[in-house]
Amino acid sequence: VHHLERALQGSTIIVMAVPSHAYRQVFVEMIPYLEQNSRIVSAVKGIENSTLLTMTEVMAEVLAKSVLKEKKIELGVVSGPSFAKEVAEEVPTAVTIGFHNLATAKEIQRIFGTDFFRVYASQDVIGLEISAALKNIIAIATGVCDGLGYGLNTRAALITRGLAEIQRLGIVLHADPATFSGLSGLGDLLLTCTGDLSRNRTVGLKLGQGKKLDQIKKEMSMIAEGIKTTQSAYDLARKMNIEMPILEQVYNIIYRDKNCSEAVRDLLNRELKVE
Repeated sequence: VHHLERALQGSTIIVMAVPSHAYRQVFVEMIPYLEQNSRIVSAVKGIENSTLLTMTEVMAEVLAKSVLKEKKIELGVVSGPSFAKEVAEEVPTAVTIGFHNLATAKEIQRIFGTDFFRVYASQDVIGLEISAALKNIIAIATGVCDGLGYGLNTRAALITRGLAEIQRLGIVLHADPATFSGLSGLGDLLLTCTGDLSRNRTVGLKLGQGKKLDQIKKEMSMIAEGIKTTQSAYDLARKMNIEMPILEQVYNIIYRDKNCSEAVRDLLNRELKVE
């Protein structure tokens, strides 16, 4: 029996925790084994490089081309400040479940919730996905500044202005502005930019300390989604004509080998603006 068939047999609620670069391929392989009325929850914080689609959009595109249109499959997302290690240790945690159908979101909310894992419901799927994906990039930037030895003032400024960039892109994509001050927005951003368990902050930290990206990747056992998401978010911001200076400098550091100190200096020396 195919391993996916065995995993999906009799299951109508499925959590997808596949890296964004492999997400489409795995989902395509799952198609024959999906049950009628399945609810699929993406736990992946990324944007596909080739199409600039979020993970629920990738699934929707695959489903539209498949023979499953009649199976009534609903697509959702779970997002929020939740390091997996702490969830596994039953550390009190709060996240948000998003489905376009609020009744479905509430149903999954009841199923996922425990006495240490609090779940909120939302209909803003795109807002949850955009904030979840882009906070990894701001975490890389924060790590860079920590690696350069800058202080708490710098970190606070990056988190705040990073949130403004994320919201700017999200609103153009028709997200609910309130999402960005919630668990998936500000909550996850704070965790990822400050937590020692954050893989993306670790990447930035090592970059700021002068290590090269190839060396950093070899040293890390798990994928930092922010590396690939920086490419797709940069392309998406350009496509939508959205100004995102922090994202731009992280892109320059990762993909153009720009000096980290120079990137920070260029950020600070931009044209003065009204907040």
